[in-house]
Amino acid sequence: MALHRGSSKNDATTGGSNPLITEANPALGQRLTSPKSRLAQDPVPADVAYQLIRDELLLDGSARLNLATFVTTGMEPQARQLMADCIDKNMIDKDEYPQTAELERRCVAMLADLWHAPSPDQATGCSTTGSSEACMLAGIALHRRWAARVNDRTRRPNLVMGANVQVCWEKFCRYWDVEPRIVPMSGERFHLDAEQAVAHCDEDTIGVVTILGSTFDGSYEPIADISAALDELASRGGPDVPIHVDGASGAMIAPFLDHDLLWDFRLPRVASINTSGHKYGLVYPGVGWVLWRDADALPQELIFNVNYLGGNMPTFALNFSRPGAQVVAQYYIFFRLGHSGFRAVQQAARDVAMFLSGQIEAMPEFRLLSRGDELPVFAFTTTEHVTGWDVFALSRALRERGWQVPAYTFPADRQDLSVLRIVCRNGFSHDLADLLLADLRVAVDLLNDDSRTGTATGPSGFRH
Repeated sequence: MALHRGSSKNDATTGGSNPLITEANPALGQRLTSPKSRLAQDPVPADVAYQLIRDELLLDGSARLNLATFVTTGMEPQARQLMADCIDKNMIDKDEYPQTAELERRCVAMLADLWHAPSPDQATGCSTTGSSEACMLAGIALHRRWAARVNDRTRRPNLVMGANVQVCWEKFCRYWDVEPRIVPMSGERFHLDAEQAVAHCDEDTIGVVTILGSTFDGSYEPIADISAALDELASRGGPDVPIHVDGASGAMIAPFLDHDLLWDFRLPRVASINTSGHKYGLVYPGVGWVLWRDADALPQELIFNVNYLGGNMPTFALNFSRPGAQVVAQYYIFFRLGHSGFRAVQQAARDVAMFLSGQIEAMPEFRLLSRGDELPVFAFTTTEHVTGWDVFALSRALRERGWQVPAYTFPADRQDLSVLRIVCRNGFSHDLADLLLADLRVAVDLLNDDSRTGTATGPSGFRH
């Protein structure tokens, strides 16, 4: 739910004469404005409404040049047509749209196979509106399993995670009254490790959240090491703590590019995994997925059965109605690409990231924090020799050419570190990378020249 302040009634104006009568084209001088906060008095023709809104949207940045977002910004025309065909289908109404429900089931089974679930054909999982809802559902399942085990309402549960987690995990803890045990960054350790994970666990720990691809720098957390350390903790008589893998991005990268990496259901301690279909799952927003290793990992009391849509329908979700278009698009992508197609797409993104990071590392003004060899994402900062400008100034300079490259500080205990981050997605080609490099070098030269006159800098508006 978006929260906005109201404004004056003068915001709602069409000005001039009634467009229904004049059929005026705004380009011909008719004063016609779209309503800002209140409904206008009269309707307007569809083409006029379309043109006015389209004109306003020109003020948005270019999605293709947005190197801040992980979200898919381009799909094939056939996928867009399928989405348009399904935009009116309510995903939750599985009795009315049984084939859409079947495509969802197939996607869950494919992901279960991809992530090495013990019995892929009996996979337990569902689609969601995105990874945030998927994380919430996984967290609720962890919470219920812990509550059933301790059976003591006076005890407060906790969840262990690194400071690099996405904000949805902090939301989960606040909304469900779970103590967030956030392990801060330290030195050059920018995510959770096995030692810190075990040190923060106790009998009230409902789970450890591991990140397969940090949004801060694109690096994978050492999930196998964390799992082994928790195995050893349990063998000593300590708490038996499950793992949830937040694979918002990496769960659609590692299966195709990092075959030998142990991170998924091959590790018995991994209870659940989520991913964003609308990130490296290559689908327009918003669709996410969450899977549990087996039915025992998802408490049955969390599943509701409703019959008022016709037929008996089990559901586990925070919301209810949502379009089936994104689920159909996800199935299209799986069907369209297969293993080799996904491998080619994700490898191309990683190749561009590695090329860019190598070129930037060669510039004396920058130091890499990551290289893009895990997620096709890397972060870099300025070297100690740069004193007249900072990453925020460079972010603003690149925006003048249309590039959206976020600059931000790291979280607690490394707030002294300010970085730029580049996300390489499908469609960000080597050619675009060359153009970015050219603009980056021009921007650096201008900032170096301007800094001799004392140009001031300041923070950007980027939020993790």
